[in-house]
Amino acid sequence: MKAITQRFIKNVEDYADKHQVPVITFEKGQRKEDVAAEYLQQSGGSEGILFIGKAQEKVRTFRTEGRCNRRGETYPWIVESTAMVNQYYFYGVDEDFGLFFIKYSSYVPYGAKLCFNGHEYLKRQLAKEGIAFEELANGILSCDDPKRMQQLANAHAWFARA
Repeated sequence: MKAITQRFIKNVEDYADKHQVPVITFEKGQRKEDVAAEYLQQSGGSEGILFIGKAQEKVRTFRTEGRCNRRGETYPWIVESTAMVNQYYFYGVDEDFGLFFIKYSSYVPYGAKLCFNGHEYLKRQLAKEGIAFEELANGILSCDDPKRMQQLANAHAWFARA
């Protein structure tokens, strides 16, 4: 598994170099959303990956441990465990969904997660249709066409259930 992990990390670094994407290490206690907001503001809102963040986080994983059979022979056994491993956050911006991140674990079982904000999606759709709205940090306070806003939310409610 070590070779797979090393290849993954090299691919992340190669991607960052090729596309001139900064790689940063998140500090303990640092809010990732605050860092992302700064990069988003600097980007002018153009689509693409803004930066790659790296953080040490505790994750559920699998490890091997030695066990002995009745004859005293040892054999490897896979057990569920936890470990502090590097997580890579690819923060980007999309025309339809706004700010998002894809989080990859650099350790077995190499989990991945896509996160975006449904409120930001809805705000972008309203703006595209020219419907005025008053936004909140994570929501919408009022809208000139509440029925249309609800239709947009209902039509794309699949992401709320994911």
